[in-house]
Amino acid sequence: MAVPMDEFPLGAMEIRAVLKPGYEQILTPPALAFLAALHRRFDARRRALLEARVARQARFDAGELPDFLAHTRAIRESDWTVAPIPAALQDRRIEITGPVDRKMIINALNSGARVFMADFEDSSAPTWENLIDGQVNLRDAVAGTIEYRAADGREYRLKPECAVLVVRPRGWHLPEKHARVGGEEMAGALFDFGLFAYHNARALQERDRGPYFYLPKLESHREAELWDEVMAFAESELGLPAGCMKATVLIETLPAVFEMDEILHALRTRIVGLNCGRWDYIFSYLKTFRAHRTHILPERGQVGMTVPFLKAYSELLIKTCHRRGAFAMGGMAAQIPISGDPQANEKALARVRADKQREARAGHDGTWVAHPGLIPVALAEFDAAMPTPNQLHQRRDDVHVTRDDLITAPAGTITRAGFENNIDVCVRYLAAWLDGLGCVPIHHLMEDAATAEISRAQLWQWLHHEGLTLEDGTPLDFTLFDHAIQTIGERLPKSGLPGQERIPQAAWMLAELTHAKTLADFLTLPAYALLP
Repeated sequence: MAVPMDEFPLGAMEIRAVLKPGYEQILTPPALAFLAALHRRFDARRRALLEARVARQARFDAGELPDFLAHTRAIRESDWTVAPIPAALQDRRIEITGPVDRKMIINALNSGARVFMADFEDSSAPTWENLIDGQVNLRDAVAGTIEYRAADGREYRLKPECAVLVVRPRGWHLPEKHARVGGEEMAGALFDFGLFAYHNARALQERDRGPYFYLPKLESHREAELWDEVMAFAESELGLPAGCMKATVLIETLPAVFEMDEILHALRTRIVGLNCGRWDYIFSYLKTFRAHRTHILPERGQVGMTVPFLKAYSELLIKTCHRRGAFAMGGMAAQIPISGDPQANEKALARVRADKQREARAGHDGTWVAHPGLIPVALAEFDAAMPTPNQLHQRRDDVHVTRDDLITAPAGTITRAGFENNIDVCVRYLAAWLDGLGCVPIHHLMEDAATAEISRAQLWQWLHHEGLTLEDGTPLDFTLFDHAIQTIGERLPKSGLPGQERIPQAAWMLAELTHAKTLADFLTLPAYALLP
């Protein structure tokens, strides 16, 4: 049953959700008081920063182009470095990511990767059970007591040597509707961060393991400053040494790529590095230029990291980070091993191999994989190119990137298969997400919210700029889209899909979002309203 929480010391905390047995160990009165303190101190600033995003996007819609900030030129041009990087994070050559379910956490920590990013964001559907079960699971993982027994009797436990744990809370824009302070919904970011820090920060700090965080979806250095203040406040409230909380920031929005120096500077006492969150970055490019016909991207399969605007983004990130003494992490390999088809599997692994070779030779200090089966492939490429723990010595002074390098759209085409694939992937992912799954294998790729966002944003962009055609000359219009939506059942398997019963609801939602006059900022915001 729902339990009001307004008797706790800082007051006005209410949980509007079912409290399953064991949840009371996470949602303790002191923990909820800590969450309430975070909300009261920082939520007004968070909301103001979200309003600043809206105002900036309105300027972009009116024709302004993203650019480096004039008033922060001194930060970019002066010499300074970030604080020393902890020993536990000196070698991050392979990182694995995934949701916070119990079996996933054990397998990821045991995978042989150097780091496991436990994800409350893009690979987790934010149902109440997923979130609180995830906090229980991470508490047990930090304590070393986590175990899992599968239905077939197999048992899973942690090995003596495990990956370093890094936690990704939700982005600033996402609410937590089940937790309210003074009648206001908490920020999902503060809820996830606060509960994990309250229960685990001291134990991790005593073992020189952080706590460590990945910070997603930042769009400005002001948003990074807010995270720095949140962590400083948490350290003080929890009696931790100042600066023990460390952060890696995902550069996965187009506005943020123009403020990388400033983001590093804002977090300079605690930042460890920046990460090329390339799938969300492509989505952000589409969203930023939603009103610009000159910035239409071809189908997703043609927008790889070797196209000029993405190559410029990756190399500028390396140069910026290494100049400041921070790590430059590579992007996600979303492929998953293909069983039963050795030839197709080898082709998929060859693509991973080429991508990781490119990253390692360019100077990245590590990379991401979505599946343990990709670790040996990625590790081989980084071991070959990087005999040292990292590549901070690779300064990349040869890289010279202009604004236009970062925003010029590449040439390409839109095929019928690519158009229909965007519809099918988005509907399949959204159906699974509405059913509580945030990480879904589709066409031998591990899809998360970022790739679904690319799919639906591209559809909107293609259909709201008149005169575009498919490669075969077919007009790219709503007649084509509506027919493809109506016939989706003919293209998808009739059974066995995650969230199969949600397919009609997901197709309806995609149609509504695509027909809307304005591109919605995030797919997950209207979808969240449909979650229990």
